[in-house]
Amino acid sequence: MKKVLITGAAGFLGSHLCDKFLNEGFYVIGMDNFITGDKKNLKHLENHPHFEFIEHDVTKFVEIKGHLDYILHFASPASPIDYLKIPIQTLKVGSLGTHNLLGVAKAKNARILIASTSEVYGDPLVHPQSEDYYGNVNTIGPRGVYDEAKRFQESLTMAYHRFHGLETRIVRIFNTYGPRMRLNDGRVIPAFMGQALRGEDLTVFGDGLQTRSFCYVDDQVKGIYRLLMSNYVYPVNIGNPHEITIKSFAEEIIRLTGTKTKIVYKELPVNDPLQRQPDISLAKKLLHWEPKIGREEGMKKTFDFFKSLSKEELYKSEHKDFSRYINN
Repeated sequence: MKKVLITGAAGFLGSHLCDKFLNEGFYVIGMDNFITGDKKNLKHLENHPHFEFIEHDVTKFVEIKGHLDYILHFASPASPIDYLKIPIQTLKVGSLGTHNLLGVAKAKNARILIASTSEVYGDPLVHPQSEDYYGNVNTIGPRGVYDEAKRFQESLTMAYHRFHGLETRIVRIFNTYGPRMRLNDGRVIPAFMGQALRGEDLTVFGDGLQTRSFCYVDDQVKGIYRLLMSNYVYPVNIGNPHEITIKSFAEEIIRLTGTKTKIVYKELPVNDPLQRQPDISLAKKLLHWEPKIGREEGMKKTFDFFKSLSKEELYKSEHKDFSRYINN
């Protein structure tokens, strides 16, 4: 069997990738240290004969026994509430973690795909953002730890490709949503849905005219899989180009949830991007990929997932103990 290592396997996107590769007939090794991942995301795979899990921090030496055909590096904090709480770990997983996994790929002669992000474009001056745009990033701002970790990760990956001839792929992921998102992780979709389910007002930062474009997780996973199996080594945007303002999106959530809540406005966070929309021309041409699931359908599936959470889960806050990571 073809064997794939997926880091960040207990995360939202990582767990869906585990499902995808198992369905495609792979033997899957999941790896996570649970700093932001959740064991319940993999609970349905506990007895799967072609799945094994290793609890490990990829910033430490990574060893995998036997052959390995593919690596997908998705280990990283991925929401503002995470990388503002654990900035050093965020930088380390993008640098040391990527270096360790590139080393494993080289030793195993495996193809590696690394998860980059639309954050490499920063607060873009070009709209929509295509892969040849270099970005507008504040390296010393609060979001810089995530942005620069991903930008360094891309550079290191290309260095391994050019110097060692390693088979590498780079996906730039735009806002993705769906079941298994953490309700209180600070991203706009779970934040709005959680507030609506609790009967709270929806919090919009700034004037709400900043834009985002949301890609349903099933579409995202298909795009990632096609990129891995392609022959293209440079970054590729995978996302949904259908753009919407945050204010309009909040109104959409209120209609979807049928609540009587209203929208309240707060100050815009530092370096929060004002526009975010992928140019997916390259993905269409190279991968014959574009998103198929509309926002209405995807949001209903996501809302149904959040509605299924227990009252305890719905009202709990993010109280993970990050202290053991801060001084690393």
